Amino acid sequence: MRIGTIGLLAGGLLAVGLLAGLLAGAAALPGLAAEGVAVPAPALDEPAGRAPEVAVLAGGCFWGIQGVFQHVKGVENAVSGYAGGAEDTARYHQVGSGRTGHAEAVEVTFDPAEISYGEILRVFFAAHDPTERDRQGPDVGTQYRTAIFPQTAAQAKVADAYIDQLDAAGVFGAKVATTVEPGKAFYPAEGYHQNYLTLNPTQPYIVYNDLPKLRNLERLFPALYRSDPVLVPEASLTN
Repeated sequence: MRIGTIGLLAGGLLAVGLLAGLLAGAAALPGLAAEGVAVPAPALDEPAGRAPEVAVLAGGCFWGIQGVFQHVKGVENAVSGYAGGAEDTARYHQVGSGRTGHAEAVEVTFDPAEISYGEILRVFFAAHDPTERDRQGPDVGTQYRTAIFPQTAAQAKVADAYIDQLDAAGVFGAKVATTVEPGKAFYPAEGYHQNYLTLNPTQPYIVYNDLPKLRNLERLFPALYRSDPVLVPEASLTN
């Protein structure tokens, strides 16, 4: 019994040590260093409007980006989906191949009287590492690229100017890799991907990769942060 107890204790200590090592190694993964950085307001922005507006953004796994924007005041809906490829390949198992042209993206519907398109982009750039090309944290592939899909010429102009501004200021310590891809349609993802962060707050991937995004949002944008998320309505969910 004594030998067994010692063995169990030694095994437990070894497991703790391995876990600590894994966490330390994960902390050094690319894609984390430039996340949660204080980002200046855009010098060029759209004027305030009255009708709801849509922004489509890709910044790695859509679970986290959707979760962030669901906690932003002025956002009316945030839907996970795919952008950059064709309609017939907008399926999770196909997009995961990295060969469809799609990126995991989020369609953000917002009230421009409450939050501008430029401020939406500001939150976006703070919510992920825009210096990483074709990856975010542990996720690797073109489907995890950082990208903006402008819905209008005015949005494209603001996005291009903002990227130039961030690069000129050296905000992230490296060149912004975010691509601006106009003229690409958005396709909603399967229902089980919607509201994923809210519905799965203890899932290990969410705990390590995405809950810190919410903490950064509250820290960097206290005036924009809302504690109760605006969720995708259940009636609009598809399988």
